[in-house]
Amino acid sequence: MNKKVKEAVETIKKRVKPDAKIGIILGSGLGSLIEEFNDPVHVPFREIPHFPISSVAGHKGEAVVGSLAGVSLLAYSGRVHYYEGYTMQEVVFPIKVMAGLGIETLIITNAAGAVNEAFSPGNIIAINDHISLMGDNPLRGTADFVDMTEAYSRDLRSLAHEVAAAEGIKLQEGVYLVLNGPSYETPAEIRLAKNLGADMVGMSTIPETIMANSLGIKVMGLSMITNMAAGITGEPLTHEEVIETSKKGAEAFKALVRGIVQRLG
Repeated sequence: MNKKVKEAVETIKKRVKPDAKIGIILGSGLGSLIEEFNDPVHVPFREIPHFPISSVAGHKGEAVVGSLAGVSLLAYSGRVHYYEGYTMQEVVFPIKVMAGLGIETLIITNAAGAVNEAFSPGNIIAINDHISLMGDNPLRGTADFVDMTEAYSRDLRSLAHEVAAAEGIKLQEGVYLVLNGPSYETPAEIRLAKNLGADMVGMSTIPETIMANSLGIKVMGLSMITNMAAGITGEPLTHEEVIETSKKGAEAFKALVRGIVQRLG
């Protein structure tokens, strides 16, 4: 653990005594899950040394320790993105802090645009693989050759499907493709994404997944489909639409995550 990570970890431990083994990152518009936590302790990112601060609407920017369905959790309500001007190392710094706090399983969530026309806004998709067109990697500068064959745990996906079936939630799987942003993709870029085998597109998640895998943390990725990608319907894309659709689908999302956490606990 390097000095900066250690300082961040020690600051959080001074505020709360975390015993969580499960972490969760709540993407755009999905932070309402925090309202379901029992005995939550909120630590704003700005109060944690070296922690990057999000400037994006829908990302509150705090670490929350509490319990959900009787299971201890460490949640990040919001994240930072590469497009905000942060370096890759800054983007994944929160993952290193999670590892320093003992997190062994990570649920990463995001809002995504659908490339696969079988998907619809409001659908929840379990990420089964990814494609990065970011042109950078959080492990750059190291010799950390991490196997990404199963970047998103097959066992965790199976568990998610069991929970979805029990809760009556439609859960599909797909490949997530990331670009830098913050501009939305062009119709031509979406056609390229489709030809590459992507089912949805976004601007986050993959750097965090790579770092988590390098640290031995198992990853479950969940995308909330908030819009059809550029050129599919001809409608313009807005961040406000992303937030609003995420909120509308929040109840099913919360039920799914609650069930996953309960079974993992």
